[in-house]
Amino acid sequence: MATHSNGEATQASAKKPRTRPLAASVILIGGLALLAFSMALSISIGAKAIGLSAVWDAIWHFNRDLTDHQIIRSLRMPRTLACALTGAAFAVAGAVMQGMTRNPLADPGLLGINAGAGFMLAICFAFIPHLLFGQLIWMSFAGAAGATALIYGLGSLSRGGLTPVRLALAGSAVSALLLAISEGIALKYRIGQSLDFWLFGGAAGVRWAQVDVILWWIGGGLLAAMLLARYITLLSLGDETAAGIGVRVGWIKLIGAVVVLILAGASVSVVGFVSFIGLMVPHITRYLVGVSYRWIVPCSAILGALLFVLADLGARMVRPGSETPVGALIAILGVPFLLYLARREGREL
Repeated sequence: MATHSNGEATQASAKKPRTRPLAASVILIGGLALLAFSMALSISIGAKAIGLSAVWDAIWHFNRDLTDHQIIRSLRMPRTLACALTGAAFAVAGAVMQGMTRNPLADPGLLGINAGAGFMLAICFAFIPHLLFGQLIWMSFAGAAGATALIYGLGSLSRGGLTPVRLALAGSAVSALLLAISEGIALKYRIGQSLDFWLFGGAAGVRWAQVDVILWWIGGGLLAAMLLARYITLLSLGDETAAGIGVRVGWIKLIGAVVVLILAGASVSVVGFVSFIGLMVPHITRYLVGVSYRWIVPCSAILGALLFVLADLGARMVRPGSETPVGALIAILGVPFLLYLARREGREL
């Protein structure tokens, strides 16, 4: 009877995870408002300062004869939208990875997914330079999948099995290797100028043609993550618990892995190698809204988009008139966060 009661209690707690719906609602409403303002501010600030009223007019009353409107529509709007989309994608990809694997150090950048996608882009620039952007995304997916398989394989070879810290170490090693090879390819085939943009991360060269493509990929990936959110919450409680409730663990993990590859691969193909968004944002979101991924996924998307838009804005303000790599700016925040998590996990092993 005691065993039966404990089983029922476990299932009940799994079905009713601790949540903070009020905090989640504040993030969803307030975060969206702050994101909209931040995007408008990002569009207005640049080599030429443009007022927010002009931004509003360019969005709703576009005039081709006005230079400011041309700058806003052709250059700044696609850049800002790309930052919002990819920031949301990186954050949700990290949240899904952390929930499915129960690995607090999971992040598309730290586990080599971004580096794999970037490596494949280097191959394309060197040997297949005339690929269309839609084809580059497919190659980016392939590189991300290959790197993921390699990292999980290496991590599993260690004595004691796959642990969060070992997985992070394997990811760091493979990322460093792939980045070094990518740099070697860039030097050998003189594609450094084309590749450096992706290696350091940034959205300066994004145009509407790229946004139109990633909008469908990232939009579909975010929608799929939200549909999977309930199952990810159950997986975060443990595979055995989820299976006992009736979750088809293998299928959910496979679908989740595909969603992560789509979100990370599409993002890297546009803004390049950007890490730590998928690490920091889900942890902060989980602290604020609780453990239910039905809240974590949408709130992570908003906070991730907000972080990337503000980081891109900050990168332009560090040295006015020039571009500071966004990936480096985010790493200033991400590295201490990673060290804190690694130290905490090391104490628990």
